[in-house]
Amino acid sequence: MKKLLFLLLLPLAMQAQPLVEKTPPDYIKTIIFKANGNDKNQFPIVRRNESFSLQFDDIIGNEETYYYQLTHCNADWTPSQLLKSEYLKGIDGQPIQPEANSYGTLQTYSHYRVTFPNELTQPTLSGNYMLSITDSYGTELFSRRFILYTPLVAVPTEVKRARDMKYYDTSQVVQFSIQQRDLRLENPQEAVKVAILQNFRWDRAITGVKPQYVIGNDLVYKYDRETSFGGGNEYYYFDSKDLQVAAQGVVRLQRSKLINSFLTVNTPRANHLYTYYPDINGDFLVTTINGMNPSNEADYTQVHFALEGKSTFWGKEVYVYGKFSNYELREEYKLTYDEKDGLFKGKVLLKQGFYNYKFATKAGNAVDFNEISGNFQQTENTYLVLVYYRAPGALYDEVVGIGSASSTNITK
Repeated sequence: MKKLLFLLLLPLAMQAQPLVEKTPPDYIKTIIFKANGNDKNQFPIVRRNESFSLQFDDIIGNEETYYYQLTHCNADWTPSQLLKSEYLKGIDGQPIQPEANSYGTLQTYSHYRVTFPNELTQPTLSGNYMLSITDSYGTELFSRRFILYTPLVAVPTEVKRARDMKYYDTSQVVQFSIQQRDLRLENPQEAVKVAILQNFRWDRAITGVKPQYVIGNDLVYKYDRETSFGGGNEYYYFDSKDLQVAAQGVVRLQRSKLINSFLTVNTPRANHLYTYYPDINGDFLVTTINGMNPSNEADYTQVHFALEGKSTFWGKEVYVYGKFSNYELREEYKLTYDEKDGLFKGKVLLKQGFYNYKFATKAGNAVDFNEISGNFQQTENTYLVLVYYRAPGALYDEVVGIGSASSTNITK
């Protein structure tokens, strides 16, 4: 009897697992997934019927055909109970052919692009979605999140300094309210969920926060520690759009099979005073001066990173990260310590462009994204508040509002 019960419950347990973004294989590079005409968002957050595109390169360059699948998800990224016909007009599983092959580059590659909505596939409901790319055998190669929303509530959002003096100089607190306009939110303590993102990063998202109190028709979230983020620091950056002359952040170029770009040696900043300089919050932009179309005329370069090797990092693993790594700390982004030079060094194959990056430490399972760069309340960060609502009797969570704020307007 126990075995039968286990077998009956096993499919439900499997369905309840949240979907996570799958890491691509080594030959898939430069994944760009954004709303069309909006380079500021690091993944699509669009109204229904607004256009967004996925781009990526296959550096094997054999003009393989790939396919896409769309999965509608709940607020916690578990697949919703909806049938595909309930959230898609048309069908997915459609092929993605190469848009163009590389031209005039040392590294050969095929460039792919697919845009949504398209003639064959149109998502119809708001909510969380996972886009999966598969090969011709149906094997998932990688996946990425995106959000469709319908603005039915207003979400005024602001960034405050921490009330706790322990975190006053290092943290940024996100406070907001949900103002009911065109939608009456029934049972908000259970039916309303929020996700708070710093610089579009899901790996650092704050979820599970309930309304602190209700004033009239407004749900108010005036927490301190519960909605607090470490301020971090501005990103390091480099510009590799020109592979003939070293540009910003690059100290020298070396030609071999590919161009090697050696970056400025970076210094840990955790114990320095905060200094402002503009960044793009971890993102990257593909650009080149060597062609008219960066999509297939930008080359790849071996980018060599170097970090001063302070003794406090010796017993830890050190990684370079940014949107180019999808903020993952993978083996290919790990730096090794060179005792002769006293530097942590590593190299990553990246397409020409303007890149933001930082360094993280890892000791066992403990990861610290700010040990090297430090935490400062003055750091410029972008915050998003996503509001989910499940109407009575509904089978899915819809996204009914988006709030945003910049810490440049931080107040006490």
